[in-house]
Amino acid sequence: TFETLRTILIREYQLAPDTLTMDAALEGLGIDSLGVAELLFSVEDEFGISLPPEPLQLLTLGDVVRFIDDLLLAQKVPLHAAPPGTLKVPLEAVQRTS
Repeated sequence: TFETLRTILIREYQLAPDTLTMDAALEGLGIDSLGVAELLFSVEDEFGISLPPEPLQLLTLGDVVRFIDDLLLAQKVPLHAAPPGTLKVPLEAVQRTS
């Protein structure tokens, strides 16, 4: 999630990669409340999730990453989905026996 968010910030805000850490303050990166809203629209598109309409208290990149991860989990979107046909797990390994 962090790497994807980093990519968005570098691409859309032309931020230097070395400034993008989990504890980097959004305000310190020059991202104001309007910028956060725009960032969250990009996050929705990139991750295929829907964000809640209520206001959010996201102060750092780490806050944004945790928020996205929580939403992905709640909406059951895989964090790192493998392309179809790439997982080679025998059916017996995941079947329950009673």
